[in-house]
Amino acid sequence: MIAKLKGIVDSIYEDCLILDVGGVGYLVAASSKTLSKLAKNQPATLLIETVVREDAISLFGFSDAMEKEWFNTLTKIQGVGARVALSILSVLSPALLAQAVSAQDKASFSLAAGVGPKLAARLVTELKGKIVTPPMGDINLEDLRSESFSITEAEPQKAESAALEDIISALVHLGYQRLEAYHAASKVCAENKDKPTAELIRLALKEFAKKDL
Repeated sequence: MIAKLKGIVDSIYEDCLILDVGGVGYLVAASSKTLSKLAKNQPATLLIETVVREDAISLFGFSDAMEKEWFNTLTKIQGVGARVALSILSVLSPALLAQAVSAQDKASFSLAAGVGPKLAARLVTELKGKIVTPPMGDINLEDLRSESFSITEAEPQKAESAALEDIISALVHLGYQRLEAYHAASKVCAENKDKPTAELIRLALKEFAKKDL
């Protein structure tokens, strides 16, 4: 099995690239986020997931360990093949994926090609509470600075409380997106633990007002 490739980028396409490794061109499928970090005729190192089927051997490349680990986690969900997983990773970074799961934000998953309402609902349900952590040998400092390693780490302590869900629901009914409502509600809940729900909703609305200034 191929686990990593290091070479020169020969060509970049919409959903894949050709990586020249010692004169051998490897066709590697990748997310748009990984492809955006590459440049033709420039050196590149990609972590590889090798998928073997009866009729083909496919290579999927990742710029960092977190993206690869999320790919493996996503493909364990019923209805999520390798191509759909790459589509999800093209619209949601690992950090945003963790946040979308914590917020139970089906709409964010639905942005990916091949993800309909039923699959989006299954994703947020089955991913809830899972820990996504790459092998320690694959973690680098950039991963530590830029991405969330665990869905549970991305959740506030009261993520499942009735009060938090009430605030999110109220904000969504007022026209805000669920993920942005989740962020505002989580913030005010963490900073105002003893206030009633009605007051927390008012404070969450003030958070949106600050952004509009």
